[in-house]
Amino acid sequence: MRILLKLSGEALAGPNKTGFDEETVRKVALQVKQLVDDGIQVGIVTGGGNFWRGRSSENIDRTKADQIGMLATIMNCIYVSEIFRSVGMMTNVLTPFECGSFTKLFSKDRANKYFSKGMVVFFAGGTGHPYFSTDTGVVLRAIEVEADMILLAKSIDGVYDSDPAKNPGAVKYDQVSIDEVIEKNLQVVDMTASILARDNHMPMKVFGLGEENSIVNTMKGKFTGTVVTV
Repeated sequence: MRILLKLSGEALAGPNKTGFDEETVRKVALQVKQLVDDGIQVGIVTGGGNFWRGRSSENIDRTKADQIGMLATIMNCIYVSEIFRSVGMMTNVLTPFECGSFTKLFSKDRANKYFSKGMVVFFAGGTGHPYFSTDTGVVLRAIEVEADMILLAKSIDGVYDSDPAKNPGAVKYDQVSIDEVIEKNLQVVDMTASILARDNHMPMKVFGLGEENSIVNTMKGKFTGTVVTV
């Protein structure tokens, strides 16, 4: 089995809200190691929101703002990759554009080669183009490398019918179709990514990264988040 795990930048920051929280990332690494030891192939995409969001400044050109966001995801992937290595995993970071010797250039063949060697493969830099979110990047890479599903580890524990931070009465879905996500604009991922997932039949599971052992539980049948069906 091959999965693509999306880690939000905010979740990586832990209680710090910005930057890295090493204890949080180490807990993620130890969970992913359990999956890798069980023979599951794992790809990782990280957001960049712990450093920069594309619309953080109204005074910066959108293209440049998005490029800063791409670089934020590369910093995150390099950092998380090193924490993964510190607990005994092999890793490689792939980007859609050259970053000197920091990363390797993405290709499906290269990703498959690394997966076959038991490596965790990090897909950094989004799609490499402005106006596309990290959400679109994770769905695109999942489709390209023929992942079986996407795991979305977020700061909230699933998909709700409205923003639970603003509406205390928000109702959580145990299961929801991608068609309903699109129709009701539930913002599991952005609209471009939602349509891409629907058209290519890519299922997703959404859960809270902060819950104890949430990644392992999601893969081993103790799932408490939301299943997005296609």
